[in-house]
Amino acid sequence: MNKLVWRNIGRFVLLMLVQMLVLNHVYMGGYIVPMLYVLFVLMLPTSMGKVPMLLAAFGSGLLADVMAGPLGFNALACTVVAMCRVMFADRILTRGDDTVVAVPSLHSVAPLYFVSYLLLMFGIFYLVFFTVEMFGFRGFGDVLLATLASTLASTALALVYQFIFTRKEATA
Repeated sequence: MNKLVWRNIGRFVLLMLVQMLVLNHVYMGGYIVPMLYVLFVLMLPTSMGKVPMLLAAFGSGLLADVMAGPLGFNALACTVVAMCRVMFADRILTRGDDTVVAVPSLHSVAPLYFVSYLLLMFGIFYLVFFTVEMFGFRGFGDVLLATLASTLASTALALVYQFIFTRKEATA
């Protein structure tokens, strides 16, 4: 297997361990639910096919569901994020440039574009997650508040991860 595959496997294992051993036990008033493992889906190579990406997203979400609670919430939200990533990532990350981004990261694209990408994708994830968790749009104010707070918290954690675990010259 090539180096990129091993990096993605390592990223998956690290993010899942952090999620299961640390973040699943963090309680911040019910409105902030950090889900850093979603970064695995957001940093998959752009050359990866649509079906493998959707399967990887579904699998990582399902594993998070098995480890954290009700089955299906994370799997659905992760799969929706992967679909949105397939549709929008190039537009968000390159903003119309002819640049090809091999692996989305803070160091492979302009920082503002990467932060915008994280905010949008985490926002979509949490909107789906909290809407399904509340079984509808009743209490939509709570859904929006939890989505906003969790999106900001997870984006901050993702940026910390980027600073610690990605190198400037690295593409993965």
